Amino acid sequence: MRKLLVTGGMGFIGSNFIGYLLAHYTDIHITNADALTYAGNPDNVAQWSQSDHYRFVKTDITDAEQVRYLFQGESYEAVFHFAAESHVDRSITGPEQFVRTNVLGTFHLLEAAKASGVGRFIHISTDEVYGSLGAAGYFTEDTPLQPNSPYSASKASSDLLARSYVHTYGMPILVTRCSNNYGPYQFPEKLIPTIIVRALTNQSIPVYGDGLNVRDWLYVLDHCAAIAAVWERGVEGEVYNIGGHQERMNIDIVRAVLQLLGKPESLITFVADRSGHDRRYAIDPAKTERELGWVPVETLETGLEKTVKWYVDNRVWWERIQSGSYRKGR
Repeated sequence: MRKLLVTGGMGFIGSNFIGYLLAHYTDIHITNADALTYAGNPDNVAQWSQSDHYRFVKTDITDAEQVRYLFQGESYEAVFHFAAESHVDRSITGPEQFVRTNVLGTFHLLEAAKASGVGRFIHISTDEVYGSLGAAGYFTEDTPLQPNSPYSASKASSDLLARSYVHTYGMPILVTRCSNNYGPYQFPEKLIPTIIVRALTNQSIPVYGDGLNVRDWLYVLDHCAAIAAVWERGVEGEVYNIGGHQERMNIDIVRAVLQLLGKPESLITFVADRSGHDRRYAIDPAKTERELGWVPVETLETGLEKTVKWYVDNRVWWERIQSGSYRKGR
């Protein structure tokens, strides 16, 4: 049985990745390490909680002792590091926690992984570390890092830490940088689930600025497949960009979701733009596609349809978040 460690596995992408692994591999055992912050939801992994291929260990990666305990007596074939504070708005009002979790937490994991000799360490990052694009061009793996928010700066810092452990200690680390994810189990503070939930409850939908900010959208299970490909076939020490080839303006995303739900555009309310709001992100995933044989399966249209249907069919999931009951018994 191959032992794998997933950090942040109660979160959106991490929980989807656990599901992807358990659906595609029969010879693995996953340890899910999560601090159960507001964004960590046990409901996301409830269906695997009794599986012989899965266990949960509550772990705050900002605590070095807890991280050392996580590795004690274990020999992980791979570590998939998802755990991070990730909401830009929260980083603007409370940046310290982003530095603690994303920088110090990554440091603790790298130190423990180095001491235990893990097979591979997959560090999950974001295209936001590259900064903002104009109307043309794409982020490649060679684009200089120019983060513009405390969130993206903390992630860029963790990327550089990971790079240093490759070159200084020879650790088998690979870094992935993805575009905007969407899909099931995404905490309803991010754009697409916010639109869906507020539309379903007939609330106004706030849109920053003029709504013309552009993002490249990636369905979460396509992202999971790419991470698995990086694990299996990636070159240690390399960075791999993962994107969906689906650039859209934010206002177009809002309109598309409202159309799928049969809701009026009169729900849209334009609000003051947030500080440091990058105008455009667009990833070039050509290296990942060429070297690893991965391509995204979902278009934005097919992915959005699946996502909207999931939120409609799983109303209890997001209502438990709204009521706070998902946090009881922690």
